[in-house]
Amino acid sequence: THTHTHVILPKALMGSQASAPATMDPCNGNILLCTDSYKVSHHRQYPPETTTVHSYFESRGGKFDQVVFFGLQYLIKKWLVGRVVTQEKIDEAAEIYALHFGSDQVFNKAGWELLLAKHGGILPLVIRAVPEGTIVPTRNVLFTVENTDPDFPWLTNWVETLLVQAWYPLTVATNSREQKKLLAKYLKLTADSLEGLPFKLHDFGFRGVSSVETAAIGGAAHLVNFVGTDTVAALVCARRCYGEKIAGFSIPAAEHSTITTWQRDGEADAFANMLRQFPTGLVAVVSDSYNIWSACSKLWGGRLKTLVEERGEKGGVLVVRPDSGYPPEVVVKCLELLGHAFGTTTNTRGYKMLPPFLRLIQGDGISLDMLDAICWQMARHGWSTDNVAFGSGGALLQKHDRDTQKCAFKCSFATVDGQDRDVFKSPVTDQGKKSKHGRLALLHEGDKWQTVQYTETRPAGDQLQEIFRDGTLLVEHTFSEVRARADIPEPEEVELSATCPGKTDCVLNDEAQFQAWKDEWLQ
Repeated sequence: THTHTHVILPKALMGSQASAPATMDPCNGNILLCTDSYKVSHHRQYPPETTTVHSYFESRGGKFDQVVFFGLQYLIKKWLVGRVVTQEKIDEAAEIYALHFGSDQVFNKAGWELLLAKHGGILPLVIRAVPEGTIVPTRNVLFTVENTDPDFPWLTNWVETLLVQAWYPLTVATNSREQKKLLAKYLKLTADSLEGLPFKLHDFGFRGVSSVETAAIGGAAHLVNFVGTDTVAALVCARRCYGEKIAGFSIPAAEHSTITTWQRDGEADAFANMLRQFPTGLVAVVSDSYNIWSACSKLWGGRLKTLVEERGEKGGVLVVRPDSGYPPEVVVKCLELLGHAFGTTTNTRGYKMLPPFLRLIQGDGISLDMLDAICWQMARHGWSTDNVAFGSGGALLQKHDRDTQKCAFKCSFATVDGQDRDVFKSPVTDQGKKSKHGRLALLHEGDKWQTVQYTETRPAGDQLQEIFRDGTLLVEHTFSEVRARADIPEPEEVELSATCPGKTDCVLNDEAQFQAWKDEWLQ
C-alpha cells in the first residue's frame, strides 16, 4: 500500500505528444484549406485571358418569401481581413493537396505565391452587400464578390465555400423573426401590450447544435430579434464581432438534476430551495420531473403557495417550466391549475392573466408551427399569450439547411480577353436554378426591391454597399443597427382563426375529455 498517489498518463499524452496543438481549428486558420476540393483546380479551367470574375449570393426562394440578411460581417472578419496568406500557409496547402490529389500539379502554388508577392498576403477582392439586418424579398442579390487584380480572377469563387456559409445566420435570423411576428400577432390579440415581446422566445439551443461556432453565429442571429438566451457563445459573438456589450439576458433556472437529486419525496424541498436561494427577481423551475399536474396544484399551488406569494410581494417572479408532453395541452392545463390555485384577473382584451408573480415557460418542442398551436389553444381557452414565454433549441438553431432558403452563390459576369461577358446558367431540368447575369445592383423604392444589371457605372440608389476591399473591412455594422433594420412592423388587429393549427385529436379539442380532466384536478 502506498501513501501517495501515482498519476499514470496514457502514452498518447506523454513526452512530446503531451502538448496540445496550437489551434484546434480544423483548417488551422488557413484560407487556402477552406474551400471545396474541386475549386483547387479551377484556376486552370477558366478561359485563357480571363481577368475578372463577378459572382453574387442570393436566396432563390424557400420556406419564407423574405429574408433577414445577417452574418457576413462575422465571416469577413474571421477569414478575409488583413494578411491572410503567408508562405507557411501556402506550403502547408501544397503538401496537403499533393497528398489529396496524388499530384503536385493541381494546386495553384504559383498563383498564391504571386498574390503573396504582389499584395503581401492580402486578398485583392471587393465585396458589396446590403446592410445587415435588412429585410429583402427572396430572388434578390444580397452581396457580390469581384477580384480587383486581373491576375487573380480565380480568387472570386475560391471564397464561395466560406461566404456561402452566410446561409446559416441568415436562415436562423429569418426563422426567428417569423416567430416574433407570430408572437406579436397573438399578443396583439390577447395582451394589453407588446412590451414583453423581446423576451418571449428564449434560445435553449447551445447543446443541440453541431459546434460551438454554430451556437455563436446562430445564437447571435436569433438575438437580432429577441433578447433572451442561454447560449453564452452568442453573447461573445455579438460582443466581439458587432460591438454589443451584452446582447441577451437570462435568469437563474433549475434543471432536472438539481431537482431530482433531492429525490421524489424531496421535490417540494427542491422547489422551496430555489425560492430561498434566489429570493428576488425571476427564477425558473423545471416542474415535470415526476407529475407536472401535482407539481402545479399540490406543490406550487398548495404546500409552497404562501412562499411563492410572499416572494411575489418582494417583486419576485416564479416561472414554472413543464418539459414534456404535447405542448399545447400541457401549457393550457398548467395555466388552468395555476390559475385555480392562485387566482386570475382579466386584462383589457378579455383574456385571463395569472398574478404578476407567476408565469410559465414552455421550452420543449418549440418551433414556428408549435408556437402557433400553443398560442391558438391558449386564446381559445381564454388565456393571454402574455402568461407564457417560450424556449427553443433544435428548431431554432439546428433544423435548417442551405435549401431552407435555397441560398446560392453564382458567377454572373466575367471579362475574357478584354471582352465583358454576361454569365449565367439555365438548366432545362430545373428553371428554379436559373441564375442571374451581368454585374448586379439592388434597388429599393417603397416596398419594391429589384435586382438590376449595370455596365460600367453602378446605378444611383444601389443598396449594395462596398463593405470590403483588398483586405480591409470598410463598413462595420453595430448590433443595434442590425436590430433596428430587422424590427417587425406593428401587427394588425386579427380575430382568432376558427381552424386549429395543431393536432385535431388533442384533448383540448374534446370538451368532454377536457372537462373530465378539470373535474379530477381542479378540486
